[in-house]
Amino acid sequence: MKSYFIPIKKFHDEPYSKIIGFPNGTKNQIKKRIIELEKLKVKSISFSGKTTIGKLSILGKGYVGVVVLARKDSKKIALKIRRIDSQRKNMKNEELFLKSVNKINVGPKVFGSSKNFLLMEYIDGIKILDWITQLNGRGSSKKLKIVIKKILEDCFALDKMGFDHGELSDISKHVLIEDNIPYIIDFESGSLKRRTSNVTSVTQAIFIGSGISKQVQKIYKNPTKNEIINALKIYKNCKNRENFEKVLKVLKL
Repeated sequence: MKSYFIPIKKFHDEPYSKIIGFPNGTKNQIKKRIIELEKLKVKSISFSGKTTIGKLSILGKGYVGVVVLARKDSKKIALKIRRIDSQRKNMKNEELFLKSVNKINVGPKVFGSSKNFLLMEYIDGIKILDWITQLNGRGSSKKLKIVIKKILEDCFALDKMGFDHGELSDISKHVLIEDNIPYIIDFESGSLKRRTSNVTSVTQAIFIGSGISKQVQKIYKNPTKNEIINALKIYKNCKNRENFEKVLKVLKL
């Protein structure tokens, strides 16, 4: 579907101003944010995605901000807009988190940030549950295993660097699949201080949690819950490559 981009100068007025200053920005706040976007060289915004604010479609909405498809120069990007009522003072922390995980080739690439905006690579993908649900026919099991293994490899890389994503137990909201390649997204709740639980959270979400595990079971037979939990206990005690490989073996990956 073709995306129609609306110039930033039109965002002074509703309904577009509602997005720039979600949920209740004043005219002065909107004006300042438009100037901020111009300094970032964000030219226009397109309203597409499965989430809506009023009658406008967006890519996503959370506690910290809303995400829209935008254009910087001639390049499509994902633009995260800090909510007016967010407790976060700026988007710098999330930019630093993304820069950290980008070094190990995890997450969407980050292009910069300001007080109220975060500029990221646009992942034109679908949520992992939708992707799994659409899988059918020959080769489905192989495709699924490749994708799950890649997610777990990314999670192991995060565990090794000491970064905890924080929300991967709800994997359906935090993994997108584009061209059969998975991307972990939304690092706003991340931490370099917490004990990491990326591999364990994702494994439980995919193989033990209700929604996704039922879909996975339809494509290839899962190991028993006890087998998975025992392998994860060993891994949690010592998060090394050997114990991670044992988890993969139990999961038949």
